[in-house]
Amino acid sequence: MPVLKAGSRPPWVGLGAAVWVEIAAGNPYNFPLYSPAIKSVLGYNQQLITILGVANDFGENVGILPGIVCNKFPPWVLLSIGVCACFLGYGVLWLALWIALCIATNSSAWLSTAVLVTNMRNFPLSRGTVAGILKGYIGISAAVYTEVYSMVLKESATKLLLFLTLGLPVICLAMMYFIRPCTAASGEDSSVHVHFLFTQATSLCLAIYVLATVILKDLLSLSTAVSYTFVAVMVIILMCPIAIPIKMTLFPVYSKKRGPPFVSSDDLVSGENDSSETEPLLIDSSSDTNLVNSYESEDVSDIDILLAVGEGAVKKKRRPKRGEDFKFREAVVKADFWLLWLVYFFGVGSGVTVLNNLAQIGVSMGVDDTNILLCLFSFCNFLGRLGAGAVSEHFVRSNKIPRTIWMTISQIIMIVTFLLYASALDGTLYVATGLLGVCYGVQFAIMIPTASELFGLRHFGIIFNFMQLGNPIGALLFSALLAGYVYDTEADNQGGSSCLGANCYRLTFLVLACACGVGTILSVLLTIRIRPVYQMLYSGSSVRLTH
Repeated sequence: MPVLKAGSRPPWVGLGAAVWVEIAAGNPYNFPLYSPAIKSVLGYNQQLITILGVANDFGENVGILPGIVCNKFPPWVLLSIGVCACFLGYGVLWLALWIALCIATNSSAWLSTAVLVTNMRNFPLSRGTVAGILKGYIGISAAVYTEVYSMVLKESATKLLLFLTLGLPVICLAMMYFIRPCTAASGEDSSVHVHFLFTQATSLCLAIYVLATVILKDLLSLSTAVSYTFVAVMVIILMCPIAIPIKMTLFPVYSKKRGPPFVSSDDLVSGENDSSETEPLLIDSSSDTNLVNSYESEDVSDIDILLAVGEGAVKKKRRPKRGEDFKFREAVVKADFWLLWLVYFFGVGSGVTVLNNLAQIGVSMGVDDTNILLCLFSFCNFLGRLGAGAVSEHFVRSNKIPRTIWMTISQIIMIVTFLLYASALDGTLYVATGLLGVCYGVQFAIMIPTASELFGLRHFGIIFNFMQLGNPIGALLFSALLAGYVYDTEADNQGGSSCLGANCYRLTFLVLACACGVGTILSVLLTIRIRPVYQMLYSGSSVRLTH
């Protein structure tokens, strides 16, 4: 396979374009907007709707194939496949609903993998920050879509599906040219920190603005002109990250002192064809890890390797240590891999259950307009993703605290949140939804950089996409099999197709609280196990800090 050439543009161009792709990749979060229409038109009960929600989650999170492809092809190939999946899936939604929904939301896995893997490799020493920013935009995308749905599309489910079919592919095709591997800038460039702060600030402004305008839309009767103005301002805020590469072009800064060069992202993709093993990103590689080219290539059979070892042609390869680059088959047999998977499974599986049923939870508790609930969850989900990425990056650098400690804390809070839901006390619905949104977002922003730090960036695409399977599997167990069944059973007891009152989901919330309790215990165990790894990765003598 030919070596992929690094792009000539600064990686900030790709990051600015990635913002738009991540908004497009958040298309699965539209499910609560059109699921009531599906339930009404097709006469589905709540359990069937939750099964469709599971299809939505499977499509969004089954990214094993994108993870494999991202190591073989440039980002535009993944983006093209995501565009096709989005167009074909939503376009035939009414022909084969479940399969079509899987295909349509699977566009999110392709789009997100393309931009996340590329930008993690473009900014290898700011993994937590990059993961928090990009996953944060996916989190706020639900509120962005709600604003477009209510202010431009006039709450028409048909127009929304048409927008998803045509609008999102157009956006991704327009951004495709800018999403490319770049050689990372010098670690001593002080402007990197400022640029990240600017990107985080603009994303926070977007979240606050969208939440405020959606609430205004629900409280006031806005004219069409005002609604369109609100959406236009939202688009301008979305374009703000592109100001960084524009500023770098107009006002270039040339550093007299060059820092040590970073490993470029094309080296990460094609590094297995090099004559020596690629140096780990955070620690110095020892000389005994350098092997000849024929041994590093995945194309050489195991028999050839054994014969070569026996003849003394090559040294016997040692297994990678945590913090170095693992192949997927090497990572999947590690206890830390499955501990991280289980912690993520309990955290996001319980959170996505509430998200998939949020509209019905609001109606059962007497909320007439559930759009505000969805926007609140989306805003807090964004805060959790952005905040966890930035906070964990600070503490891992300053105190070498493993990022997973934040998963532990967030899942403890989730236990309290589910008990608040179950209590159904007056005034607790919005508080519980906000807290859950933050904690749900934390799971994404912590899992991604943790997986890259434990198992490396070379095969990061397939490893983190396998981790993401915890989301749809959790949705299947907790949402489709548990929440849908409990809701329909209580509805039958009430003698109707809809359920009202706290009992509709009380048992579900209690089970989810227990699940987070198990996740908390496993997270503590994982944090203790990987603490020495972080002491090694971020020791002052071995890590090359960005700022």
